[in-house]
Amino acid sequence: MLYGGERAWMCRIRPVLGQLALVLAVCLGPSWAAAAALFNAERATLPNGLEIVVIPNHRAPLVAHMVWYKVGSADERPGKTGIAHFLEHLMFKGTSTLAAGEFARVISRNGGQDNAFTSYDYTGFYQDIAADRLELVMRLEADRMANLKPAEAEVRSERDVILEERRSRVDNSPAALLHEEKSNALFLNHPYRMPVIGWAHEMQGLTREDALDFYRRYYMPNNAVLVVAGDVTMAEVRRLAEKYYGVIPAGSVPERSWTSEPPHQAAKRVSLTSPLVGNASLSRSYLAPSYQNGPSEHAYALQVLAEVLGSGPTSRLERALVRDGGAATRAGAGYAPDPIGPSTFDVYASPREGRTVEECEAAIDQVLARLLADGVEADEVERAKLRMQASYLYALDSTRGPARLFGEALVRGRTIADIEAWPERIAKVTREDVERAARAVIRLESSVTGVLLPKRTS
Repeated sequence: MLYGGERAWMCRIRPVLGQLALVLAVCLGPSWAAAAALFNAERATLPNGLEIVVIPNHRAPLVAHMVWYKVGSADERPGKTGIAHFLEHLMFKGTSTLAAGEFARVISRNGGQDNAFTSYDYTGFYQDIAADRLELVMRLEADRMANLKPAEAEVRSERDVILEERRSRVDNSPAALLHEEKSNALFLNHPYRMPVIGWAHEMQGLTREDALDFYRRYYMPNNAVLVVAGDVTMAEVRRLAEKYYGVIPAGSVPERSWTSEPPHQAAKRVSLTSPLVGNASLSRSYLAPSYQNGPSEHAYALQVLAEVLGSGPTSRLERALVRDGGAATRAGAGYAPDPIGPSTFDVYASPREGRTVEECEAAIDQVLARLLADGVEADEVERAKLRMQASYLYALDSTRGPARLFGEALVRGRTIADIEAWPERIAKVTREDVERAARAVIRLESSVTGVLLPKRTS
């Protein structure tokens, strides 16, 4: 299974080839109004509250079927970290009619692929399969929405699986351990400070009843979004959804009542030295707004700022730290606007052999100070926006890509209109918007700097 605690699933599709950007500039000009309905998504809601989104794509007889639940690790009760991810695993461990593991075996026998993922904000399940197998998939997924029944032996076995997953992916990964320490330092009060996979000592105590209680509280049609992309129509999807999901009664969904962040007053620094580290690295995370948290008017400009600062060979950090034998072998920036809660704006670098983390940090600070003092150039902002808009079109090249894009947004309270309007909203970002966003976010007192160092053994 997958889990999204490192925000790997929160990031937008990365920028692509400049050639496509040139085509876009020629074909679409300064306005993106013509691109406002590229996905042609349709939405409906069943009487039991299940939201349905269909994204037609008839280029191949395939579908991506995804069910997104509006619950993630941020909704866990104190002392029960990891229960959202644990339940994700147990969803494959049997229902009233299916034996443990049978779900995945049926999908595989029918030529499909399936998996699941957990993040702070949501839990999702997907199947990629031939379009004529859609009814089968819906029947299976609706069954485990309503009838999960894992045996006690399966629960104990799967608890060992998630503990081993934590050991292999976190405890034996210095970068992942440092990320946990940074999150705990950055988020003073918000549940994003807890790891999605959970703390090992709490994971060890998770029980079957813990999992089923979480399941009964959150896994219901009126707390879910069904997204189907591919060779389908809304009429077909709705008919099948009414047949299989529509018979599941709605439930009482707990209100999300997350703690919020107080003002931050001091910069923080964490470091980790380990013999498992091959190359040193530096990363800094600034607390940042998202689409729905904090001063959200900066969310689109921060995406452009990340592109200008740290995406690709022409970015400011790449030119200052990597080119022409600079202090680093890699450098960049990133920002995800999507979380329901606060987000982060990140910069990072890895020193070149013979150079130090301190040199990289000084170079990053110099780039940021110059940006804050002198601002950005209008032409670099325009180039960044074209690259970003080109990446939006590339989302059309797969079946699951659009399904993921829509599912992540809708389960977090965004709308189809928000998704379709993204290119146009990016196009409207000005140089002044980017500069205002930079001044609002790049503040040391609301940052955590993490340093990862190799431990030399004699």
